Amino acid sequence: MNAAGSGPDRAEHEKAEREEAEREELARLLPAPAERDVPSEPYLHHKDRLMQHIDDDQNRTTAPAPARKARPRLLRPALVMPAAALALAGALAVTFTGGGGSGDSAAQPRETATVLLDRIAGTAAKSDVRPVRQDQFVYVKSVTAGAEMKEDGSSKLEPRHEREVWMSQQVKRITKTGEIKEDGEWGRMAELGGSPAGLYRPTYQWLASLPTDPDALLKELYRMAEPDEGVEKAQAVFGRIGSCLGETVMPPENAAALYKAAAKIPGVTRKEDAVDAAGRHGVGIARVDKRSGEATEWVFDRDSLTLLGERSYLTKDVRAGKKGDVMEKTAYLKRGIVDHYRERPTS
Repeated sequence: MNAAGSGPDRAEHEKAEREEAEREELARLLPAPAERDVPSEPYLHHKDRLMQHIDDDQNRTTAPAPARKARPRLLRPALVMPAAALALAGALAVTFTGGGGSGDSAAQPRETATVLLDRIAGTAAKSDVRPVRQDQFVYVKSVTAGAEMKEDGSSKLEPRHEREVWMSQQVKRITKTGEIKEDGEWGRMAELGGSPAGLYRPTYQWLASLPTDPDALLKELYRMAEPDEGVEKAQAVFGRIGSCLGETVMPPENAAALYKAAAKIPGVTRKEDAVDAAGRHGVGIARVDKRSGEATEWVFDRDSLTLLGERSYLTKDVRAGKKGDVMEKTAYLKRGIVDHYRERPTS
């Protein structure tokens, strides 16, 4: 017998070592293999669903197809997929490719009323508003149209006309609350027995006294609002907020709080396209009163987010009109602060 470590066994061993060394040297000379990401849990989940949809669609065929002669494989993937699998594949493409660029509006989620009102509140909070003294007047110019009630109970929207108001800023109870020029005629705005500043006569000083915390403000508005017969309490609050934002001037923080409070009212929605009485298009914030079937809608400029106007319309057939009939619409054109009745702001 050959001694250990000599003879053919040793030669074979040395040969194996040389080959191993050569393989190691070649491995060092070759580039490192590319790293591959491990598929994520969501990807594997969607992949399993995709394959399941393909299997389900194929299993739903009514009968097996007859045997056919084998055909050469195509060098590109087939373009025909089962309908359910095709739909899911599209969803996967959006999920794992990022849904397109940032400018692809179709891939972006639609903005909710809450998000929009929060942006509007942020813009209102940055506005530059000069405080209004009690001996001054808030001036607002607008165009408006309202529905006139007929003898049979139905109504008809009258032609739009110009409106100018001068609102007194006195906080104390007063009889004459302002003056108005509407459709070319002058009038005196007055309250029998007098009216103090409040939710139904909002002055700058009164608005400035309201809470700026949205929750506390909304609670206070619910306490003060008095809904008409057949109108929801929430709709009355939404309507009063709109009135406070319309023919008034207030501190920026109070305006922001009103918008944030409105976002907390149940049933408030966003409208993609809304039009004011001047024909200006914008984005809308609306609420439908389920009892009366009437909606109130605020119209905002898409870019500046300033309030353009508001309108109300029917959402169902009622005695006063048909679904879609506009009951009232307004467009705010100019607003300012003056020292006297019938004086107009210069800028």
